[in-house]
This record gives sequence, C-alpha cells and structure tokens, in this order.
Amino acid sequence: MSVTESMTRLQAQRGALVEAALEHVPFDGWTKQALKAGAEDLDLAPGEVDRLLPNGIRQAISTYVELTDRKMMTALDEKGLENLKIRDRIATAVKTRLDLVEDQKDTVRAALAFLALPQNAALGLKLTHGTVDKMWIAAGDTSTDHNWYTKRMLLAGVYGSTLAYWLDDTSEGHADSWAFLDRRIGNVMQIPKITAKIGKAGKIAAAPFKMGAKVARCMPTPSRMRRQFGG
Repeated sequence: MSVTESMTRLQAQRGALVEAALEHVPFDGWTKQALKAGAEDLDLAPGEVDRLLPNGIRQAISTYVELTDRKMMTALDEKGLENLKIRDRIATAVKTRLDLVEDQKDTVRAALAFLALPQNAALGLKLTHGTVDKMWIAAGDTSTDHNWYTKRMLLAGVYGSTLAYWLDDTSEGHADSWAFLDRRIGNVMQIPKITAKIGKAGKIAAAPFKMGAKVARCMPTPSRMRRQFGG
C-alpha cells in the first residue's frame, strides 16, 4: 500500500469514527467518552481512538467541520450556482452549510463552546476561515489580491452571526434565519458604497488643507523675496 493510499484509508477511518461519535455528542459532549462510544458502535478496539485521533477532541471537531464542508461543496456542485448573482450564491452556500447540520444543533453548540475556550480560539478561526473560503470557491471567486482576504473576512462575520441566530431559531423552515442572513448580506453589500462616500468626503475635507498648502507655498518669505528681487 502506497503512502497516499495509507493516508486516504486513515482519513476515511477517522471520518467514520467521528460520524459514529456524533450520535453520542449531544449527551456526552465533545469528549473522549463520546469518541469511545462511537468506536464501540463500529466494533473498534478502544486503542483505535488514540490512533485515529492522536490530537484528541481538537482533531475530532476539525474532522467534523471538514467533513461537513466537503458535503457542502458536493451539494453546491449539484445545485449549480453559475446562473445566480453573487449574493445569491453566497446565501445559498450559507443555507446549504447550515441545512447539513439542521439535526445536529446540540452537536454544533458543543463544538462552538469548545472552540470558544481561549486555548482553542485560533483553531476556531482556522476552521471558520476554511468554511468561508470553500463558500467563496463554490461561488466562483477567483480573486488573488487584497480582495481575497476582505471577502473572507466579511463572509466570516455574516456566517458567524447567522449561525448564532440559526441555533436559537424555531421558525418554520428557519425562515427567520434566512431573512436575517439576507439582511446581513445586504449590509455587507453596502460597504463598498459607504467606503466610496467616505473617500469622497475625505477628499472634500482635505481640499481646504491642500489649498492652504498652495497658499503657503506662495507666501513672500525672506528667501523668496531675495530670489525674486535680487535682494
């Protein structure tokens, strides 16, 4: 077996273990106990948990998020976003991502609580970045300049706030969450217009200072007087 085949097999086994553990996370949280229970469901030896997830709960949650992200990409590919406007592509991506975990809200809450701990904050940011990056890729984003970072930063805010709202949403079909999402995207779409207005206002505000600088350059200082009149 080649190294690539071995790694692929390991990832598949790791994913299967995490998927099995999801049945127990709502009751036991993201704990070693939940992982061991998942291993038992798969008839795996207890030591397999440490072999497949040597970094413990952090790796288990990372695997869970990455598995769901891959499912999202597959679902978006099947939907076909080519004929949609960019804002609709992004809205569809966020909805699809949340729909995939609609029956796992307690699991998502437990993961967020774990990632909210100070020692796990960096991992939380990394996972969020990975999710929104895939959303933009699915939406057809090809930017490589500073816009690449700006788009992902803005979408992280939209996705994070919508996720928080969605977790407590009890409306039928999560209609309130999708309305909230639409408003958040609308707010983000206004940012370029706002920054353009600010830039224009800045130019107007700076005009008197520029004029003052020109006037100052024309003031009859002693050196200018000597140059002009030979004194």
